[in-house]
Amino acid sequence: MGDVISLGEKQRVTKTQRAALVKKQKSMAVQRVFQCIHCTFKCEKCGTQIIRDGGKIEKNPHLSRIPYCFCESCAEEYIDYIDRLKGFGDPDCYWRNEIWLQVWKKWIDYQGAIDRYLKSKEFTQLMHELKQPHPDR
Repeated sequence: MGDVISLGEKQRVTKTQRAALVKKQKSMAVQRVFQCIHCTFKCEKCGTQIIRDGGKIEKNPHLSRIPYCFCESCAEEYIDYIDRLKGFGDPDCYWRNEIWLQVWKKWIDYQGAIDRYLKSKEFTQLMHELKQPHPDR
């Protein structure tokens, strides 16, 4: 009879463990979003590491207008993409065809979807919940 487990204590422990698991899942969801999207040391498009060469990227007037954090190669492609939308573009880069334009459009649409997700009421609620101290503590 000495090994009888209190049902109330078991439920409390289970509830605490479940709450800890849910909090960990929430925390991991936020961590994945920010690690994958907002890393200032990697190109947002191709993922290569960006080495800031004495502010070279920021000092180039064309690149400073780009709303994304790109490596030099992706930045150059982005500028050509925008130029092609305006009816210009580098004619020597013939491989930047209609499909290439679609890839860029879809990537930009994806970035917009991520931005909308980060501003959604549910994600905002999640961030608010993670900032609050745990009620059981």
